[in-house]
Amino acid sequence: MGEFWPVPDTLAYLAGRWRAERTVRDLASGDEGRFAGTVEFGPLEDGGLLCRESGDFTWRGVTRPAGRTLRFLPGPDGTADVRFADGRFFHGLDLRSGRHFADHPCSADLYRGEFTVRDAGHWRTVWRVRGPAKDLELVTDHARVDRP
Repeated sequence: MGEFWPVPDTLAYLAGRWRAERTVRDLASGDEGRFAGTVEFGPLEDGGLLCRESGDFTWRGVTRPAGRTLRFLPGPDGTADVRFADGRFFHGLDLRSGRHFADHPCSADLYRGEFTVRDAGHWRTVWRVRGPAKDLELVTDHARVDRP
């Protein structure tokens, strides 16, 4: 098999709990931060998954609690629509080939994401953020802790 692991059903694959380790690099300043925590994908009442990320983020020597909530809604043919907690569209997600690219404009900045699945228990996201306000690279490695 190739370097990517095809996923026929994105939501079924993501369901459960994952360990997450993220490196955040500010390419303009050279600063680097780290996030370590968990990501839990649990069921939503109307279908889909509620994604809750929580952990600690260290930036410039200061560690603080960090987290976010996203909604992963079922799309056609095993894909998903990713939405912010308030319901706004973030990006689509199609892991059927084991690899997906997504763009998200945020004001004048552009977030370009790459999602890669390595196997049943490991996947990675790389977000490259460019624009007048940001010049960042965020790399997150996920390792499965358990399934629901």
